[in-house]
Amino acid sequence: MSNADRNEEKAEQPFDCPKDANRAFSKETSGGDARPVEYRPVAPLAPVGKGALSCFLVAMLVGGLLLLGVGGLIGWSVGKNKFASLSDRVVSYRSADMTVEQIIERDRQAVVQVNVPTEKGVSIGSGVIIDTQGHIVTNDHVISGGQRENVTLFDGTVLPARVVGVDPPDDLAVLKINPPRKIYAMPIGDSTRLQAGNQVLAIGNPLGITQTVTNGIVSALGRIVPEGPGGGTIINAVQTDAPINPGNSGGALVDMDGDLVGIPTLVAVDPEFKIPANGVGFAIPSDRVKFIAPQLIRYGKVVHSGRAALGASVITVDPVIAAQANLAVDHGALITSVVPNGPAARAGLRAGDVIVQVGNTQINSQADLAEALLAYDPGATANLGIVRGTRQMQVKVKLGELSIS
Repeated sequence: MSNADRNEEKAEQPFDCPKDANRAFSKETSGGDARPVEYRPVAPLAPVGKGALSCFLVAMLVGGLLLLGVGGLIGWSVGKNKFASLSDRVVSYRSADMTVEQIIERDRQAVVQVNVPTEKGVSIGSGVIIDTQGHIVTNDHVISGGQRENVTLFDGTVLPARVVGVDPPDDLAVLKINPPRKIYAMPIGDSTRLQAGNQVLAIGNPLGITQTVTNGIVSALGRIVPEGPGGGTIINAVQTDAPINPGNSGGALVDMDGDLVGIPTLVAVDPEFKIPANGVGFAIPSDRVKFIAPQLIRYGKVVHSGRAALGASVITVDPVIAAQANLAVDHGALITSVVPNGPAARAGLRAGDVIVQVGNTQINSQADLAEALLAYDPGATANLGIVRGTRQMQVKVKLGELSIS
């Protein structure tokens, strides 16, 4: 008996589907209806003429359909174990009990300006030196589309850089320079120890103004922040009210021990006026950096993503899709294809199935499904509620691991 036949024999039963929401929402003053907040990468700057700068606004989330191909399988979660430690590569300078001024004086020496010539001009972002070999972590969207890169050190020295590896789903990249005789590397802290209310500093090159420091607090933790169609998703993002502007991308979010706890990457966008929201920024947590960067340095790619994969391509079901596909439900995530012998296929899922529940979480869209699967590690089993034709079914799926490179 095939897996599909076994699944069809499972008891049909209704689903208790409480909505699990871990996103940020805003409310209109007129009606009070909650709407998803849009997110925008903190784009680098690029000169478009003498004395003029314009911001490249990258991958704004507007809540449309997101099609996931076989190369971008849905669902992932942060790996619990670090792939390797960066501590052996980091210059260790005493950071405890330092004043804010001392932290800034030390850490700013590890923050560089990343200069990326593109077809539209020279894009400017930030980066952080993480070891004495000259490896620099930054955002993938800072260097994306670049023809070559160079970096400006804190003392004004300009050095050529090469791309070691990129990780678009996490919006991370690693560059490499030939280090000068004296180089400072920033200690990487433990982002899991952060608490809302902790003081933090953002160091980078906002608006192309080099070596700028802003301060604020950790506003919230554990945010799931998508960058929009074609962009990555920040898992367990650190939310901060430290001002973050274009050019800050790839820089440093630093705690009061002088340790790197995040890479500033995104700002929220006011859904009504389509402008960046003041004091609502997001950073990639340092623990994710410690998991990904050593892989990029060693292999030039990510060999273990730590993100669970369902092995299926899906689209969001709405009333129009439901009518066109003659579906029994007008919400959920419609499977358009499954990877042969992948997790979904082995569980008996097939094209035409509509996923409406994962565990106790109701699924109304592709984004809901991606977010629900963030709670799972590769190899874990997820209980899915699906609709096949007019039948409601429950299917257990042993999840795989998302392939990034």
